Amino acid sequence: MCRNIKTLYNFSPPATQDEIRASALQFVRKLSGFTHPSKANEDAFHRAVDQVAQAAEELMASLVTLAPPRNRDVEAAKAKARNAVRFGAG
Repeated sequence: MCRNIKTLYNFSPPATQDEIRASALQFVRKLSGFTHPSKANEDAFHRAVDQVAQAAEELMASLVTLAPPRNRDVEAAKAKARNAVRFGAG
């Protein structure tokens, strides 16, 4: 799907509601093809974002893992290193 969708589960500190909502907004934008919906579609668009965000929160609250939480800074550094290899440093 989108390359820039980020994993939100099992991080320390946990994902915030704002991060979850931003992820839901990105998902609904991708599905609908709208960056900003028309007035006629605005209610349905925002309702979908709310529902996806709620489902994501419920999912993350119900998941169980024995793995230690990941560090956001370490994961960002790994991603930066992968991108340097893929696209070249510079």
